[in-house]
Amino acid sequence: MHLNPYGEEVVDLAADLANRRPETAGELADRCRAAGLVLEHPVTPRDLDRTLAALDAWEQVVDAGGEEERAGLLNRMLAASADHPRLTDHAGSGWHLHYRDDRLPPGALLHQLISVGTALHLAGRGMHRLRRCAVAECATIFADTSRTGRRRYCSGRCANRDAVRRHRVRSTAPGAENP
Repeated sequence: MHLNPYGEEVVDLAADLANRRPETAGELADRCRAAGLVLEHPVTPRDLDRTLAALDAWEQVVDAGGEEERAGLLNRMLAASADHPRLTDHAGSGWHLHYRDDRLPPGALLHQLISVGTALHLAGRGMHRLRRCAVAECATIFADTSRTGRRRYCSGRCANRDAVRRHRVRSTAPGAENP
């Protein structure tokens, strides 16, 4: 059963917006549209401010120390953006379930989408599947959508950088053979 047609995509959008914060309302609108989000209202500076506040709260969810803390923080986000689910056929895209009122301004819309999408992602895939890259110098946030749920890096580049670092540490350790 697929309850949220953009669950994974909205978590990826949240990570993208959190990793590289939009600076203008126009940039926010462009990036939402590029991610496939249908915006039915113009994005204003107030929407940008609301989105940035939602991203601040969302980053606290990402950085939570454990499942209970993560759930509590996410529940607060959900409560702040709560609405009842409804069927919609906006933009002629076919009937599907939304967890929001279609008349919301974009900032409130993004808050709800991020909250509900993240809740569905974590409840469906595992509470640990939202994190920052394991490379100490990289603070990039990503949603783990891997089959095994053990992804540690934001990209192949960071995974390779960490593998090279570990190899160099091993090869320079006392007792290691140097060619």
